[in-house]
Amino acid sequence: MARLYAATGDAIARLDESGEAWTVELCLPGSGAQCLAVDPKDPDTVYAGLREGGVRRTVDAGRTWFDCALPEPGVFSLAVSAADGAVYVGTEPSRLFRSDDRGESWRELEALLELPSRPKWSFPPRPWTSHVRWIAPSPHDAELLLVGIELGGLMRSSDGGESWQDHRPGAQPDVHSLAWHPRVPGRAYEAGGGGAAWSANGGETWEPADEGRDRHYTWSVAVDPNNPDWWYVSASTGPYAAHGGGDPQARIYRRRAAEPWRALAGGLPEPLSAMPYALLASDGRLFAGLADGQLSESRDGGDSWTALSLQGDAFGALFALAGAGA
Repeated sequence: MARLYAATGDAIARLDESGEAWTVELCLPGSGAQCLAVDPKDPDTVYAGLREGGVRRTVDAGRTWFDCALPEPGVFSLAVSAADGAVYVGTEPSRLFRSDDRGESWRELEALLELPSRPKWSFPPRPWTSHVRWIAPSPHDAELLLVGIELGGLMRSSDGGESWQDHRPGAQPDVHSLAWHPRVPGRAYEAGGGGAAWSANGGETWEPADEGRDRHYTWSVAVDPNNPDWWYVSASTGPYAAHGGGDPQARIYRRRAAEPWRALAGGLPEPLSAMPYALLASDGRLFAGLADGQLSESRDGGDSWTALSLQGDAFGALFALAGAGA
């Protein structure tokens, strides 16, 4: 049976599939958890990023948690490398940290802040600052790393973060989420504030991919593990609609090969009344987590959807979603 973890903005929810339902247990209540990462080689090891409390780690699937003593408290992004197990953390203000001992100690990758574009990094709601919005270590190459600054650009390192290339050609500068294909080296995907893009050369250059969507403020991205030409994004009409607490007029889209994007419904409201903050594709299933805590899944590539039946602890928001082993 599957297991999911969700960051609710306040806690971490562990969801265990049990027959036709999912049992929900909240961990770290009141912590301000807003992002998370599961160790690809150990599904019981999970890292939680707290808005003002640094990083917590569990090695027993959420029963107990330990403070990883990150030097910067405002965590916005987390990733665990499937290639070498390195743990990466991004913060606001923009700083990037790496741990090679499962969060016991940290080293700042200071070269990121030496990029020529850094003086222009600025997050519009808080224009005096910016943050590392997404971290994507390649699953095929332990030295290859993509980092998205909101708002600043998509940066690339080919030496584990010791040096960086500035914003990559063709990519969206307002980076929201990034993904690598787990089986095809070099294929990467981006959802950003002005649209979506993909790369076939390890993130060196990017190709825009927007034909067929009537919404270009894209947020979450996921890729079919078996087919690098099938991928998904969530999108709204703009940042205020997506995050302002009103009706986002949101949709989930699918792209297959060079075909235009297609809006997916099939059991979902059209358009969605809450922003899909998280998409997760794993083992023939596609999960969508909405800002209001709703969770749905599709087993046919998004053609039809079923709401998850949740039992146990309740939560009313969802910011991030991860699968054990996904």
